[in-house]
Amino acid sequence: MTDCGNIPPTMQTRQKTTHGAAHSVAVLISDGLGTFEFGIAVEVFGLARPEFDFPWYDFKVVNTQGMAVRATGGVCITADSGLEALEHVDTIVVPSWRSVVDDDAKEVIKAVQKASQRGARFLSICSGVFLLASAGLLDGKKATSHWRHIPKLKSLYPKIEVEEDTLYVDQGSIICSAGSAAGIDACLHLVRKDFGAKIANDVARRLVAHPHRDGGQAQFIPNPIEKNERHAISESMDWALARITEKVSVKNMAEHAHMSERTFLRRFRDAVGNTPMEWLQRNRVFKAQELLENTQYSMEKVAEKAGYQSSETFRVAFKRLAGVSPGVYRSRFQADKVI
Repeated sequence: MTDCGNIPPTMQTRQKTTHGAAHSVAVLISDGLGTFEFGIAVEVFGLARPEFDFPWYDFKVVNTQGMAVRATGGVCITADSGLEALEHVDTIVVPSWRSVVDDDAKEVIKAVQKASQRGARFLSICSGVFLLASAGLLDGKKATSHWRHIPKLKSLYPKIEVEEDTLYVDQGSIICSAGSAAGIDACLHLVRKDFGAKIANDVARRLVAHPHRDGGQAQFIPNPIEKNERHAISESMDWALARITEKVSVKNMAEHAHMSERTFLRRFRDAVGNTPMEWLQRNRVFKAQELLENTQYSMEKVAEKAGYQSSETFRVAFKRLAGVSPGVYRSRFQADKVI
């Protein structure tokens, strides 16, 4: 059997930049590491991005144990950075962790707490939430994990407001995601926060992934809907998106799906995880983000093209869902060349 400790550190691929400072991201690894979750972080934050003419993330892998670790599947992984690297990085990703955090993790917890105190941002995938919870970073906050870990998370950490059926939860400086695929959604969400909707969509396209799944969507559907009903709901959603500038109601969507309004509401929530109006509202905001990034339209024009009846309604909805006002979003993400 190969001794992981005898494997020399591997060279990491980092994108070299000639101007500006790249946001730094560190991924923590330890024995029992989930290889898929680790791979997600590497794919999103660690690959070179020659398609972009600006600095991408400065990526590093941090070994919490000072030696090579054995990941699931018998894979050995090494890193050229130790816990001291956490003193300077901007974002720390925890792709997986043991559900019971023992005394061996004391130094890791101290490093994570110090990073939090100086303002570092965190993203956990699946069981990675247990490390953040053990460090006290989630006390009094919302968090989530894979549905299988939810009971244990609630039992061990009663001070956390655990979201039982959601893809990811964004608490500003901490983002927690559910199972493996939800980790992709959370990472793309973070990219969207840093670089805007267009860049996040470009990254998703390279991943051949859906450009955006809202964090509030259900992790799984306990009672799958019939194939013909699923098709009808999907067609109704496409129909609504094609008319996003118009006043679309649940009744309109239900009629297009040839269902009663009550049945449509129930089936839509089963399939998507939220109500038709919540779904439509978020898609209006996505449309507005694209317009703010790529046009010089006035706020009134953006509101109109995103389907809002007034600019005030638009501003309130946008800030609630995007976290900032439309004006701040535009100043942060607008492209150099706009129409």
